[in-house]
Amino acid sequence: MMNSMSNNTLFTVYICVVVPICLVVPICLLFIKKRRSRKNLPPGSLGFPIIGQSLSLMRAMKANAAEEWFQKRIRKYGPISKLRVFGNATVFIYGEAANKFVFSSDGKKLCNGQNQSLRRIMGEQNLLELNGVDHKRHREAIMSFLKPDSLKKYVDKLNDEVKLHIETHWKGKQEITVFRLMKTLTFNIICTLLFGIERGSRIDVLLHWFEDMIAGMISIPFNLPFTRYNLGLKASRKVEKALKELIAEKRRALEQKLADPQQDLITCLLSFRDQISGEVMSEKEIVDNIKVVMVAGHETSSVLLTFMMRLFALQPSIYASVLQEQEEIARSKQKGESLTWEDLGKMKYTWRVALETLRMYPPVFGTFRKAVSDIEYDGYLIPKGWQVFWVAAMTHNDEKIFPEPFKFDPSRFENQSAIPSYCYVAFGAGHRICPGYELAKIETLVAIHYIVTQFTWELLADTNVTRFPYLMPTQGLPIKITPRLKV
Repeated sequence: MMNSMSNNTLFTVYICVVVPICLVVPICLLFIKKRRSRKNLPPGSLGFPIIGQSLSLMRAMKANAAEEWFQKRIRKYGPISKLRVFGNATVFIYGEAANKFVFSSDGKKLCNGQNQSLRRIMGEQNLLELNGVDHKRHREAIMSFLKPDSLKKYVDKLNDEVKLHIETHWKGKQEITVFRLMKTLTFNIICTLLFGIERGSRIDVLLHWFEDMIAGMISIPFNLPFTRYNLGLKASRKVEKALKELIAEKRRALEQKLADPQQDLITCLLSFRDQISGEVMSEKEIVDNIKVVMVAGHETSSVLLTFMMRLFALQPSIYASVLQEQEEIARSKQKGESLTWEDLGKMKYTWRVALETLRMYPPVFGTFRKAVSDIEYDGYLIPKGWQVFWVAAMTHNDEKIFPEPFKFDPSRFENQSAIPSYCYVAFGAGHRICPGYELAKIETLVAIHYIVTQFTWELLADTNVTRFPYLMPTQGLPIKITPRLKV
């Protein structure tokens, strides 16, 4: 009897004391661990769930004050701080070391990983999201078409597209809105050159959907009717359906020997086979990468061309030097003769002007990476799963890197090797440099050649700029154009 009571007492003690201790101690240890880790988090506030500082940042982007917005954070917190943007806990980092950290990452600490809005709209099987072997495979597939040796064959097509665009949208006009026309031109080039889509309603509808997609990518991920995010998701689904139909057409043409594997980017991706694994690209991978290439090629080049024309109107001396270079090339051509790859190589000053334009007005303000594991950076903890955000303009406008950063000076790029690594990041850097760099270059040079040798222009409105939902003049840059005399 006594033994039974003793056992009951021990059991009661065990239940009342030992079990709670076993439950509470791990919780306390976890809490202490979190408390310790939180002490090492970067300074700043995450703000409200989901929203955080998104609304404040978007207001600053709309007013073209996003750089000042981040400068205030730097003055308050230093070169690293935490915040919440576009639904995710984020660490903002700044400077040459930060850029190097982002662009030289091997995927073990930082991996590709965009904000939720962009990821859901653009898909998860593209260069912006993939890492390691998959990223390398996709990049090789895309570069097999976009490398310079391949692009040489398409200079004639670019000539034809630009000439037709000018004939259709510029000739006989007195006033035009530059940004809208540059977006039309670059989208037509992307569609016809890279995807073999003929001009007409198909391209017009795709352009409309892409505008909604791009607007939705920079938005708070509230999937409510009529929000930018909701409209972006709907547009993305429409684009995906159209691209799948196009891929099916290209696949049939390849099977029937009616198309060449290097005919356009889609046939190239359909024909690509990894040299090591023998793996081919799935339909989902092709669709997601096409969306990325179309958005990147469309946005970057249209912004660059628009801001170069804005610059020429504001700085006549720069325009005169570009015109002189282009007229010399025009005089070397027979009447009606198109530009060649060799001609583009002579446009050195024009390209330096383009690079300086991109320095001052980078189309991509910044982008995200994702922490694969807990990372110690600059004495602080970046927790696993958090976003890491870097901003291109923060080094582009650093006077320690670029003296008198707000002065337009193309001579900065006469010796590009003198610019510190990971400081000029208009096209990315390191092994993460944009695969469409060469296409953007030849597209820009061909367009500028025909525009400056055929027209002069003057601004019809103010030159205010916004960065929301993307970089653009607030009024689209309306200009009055006048035909130039033939060279």
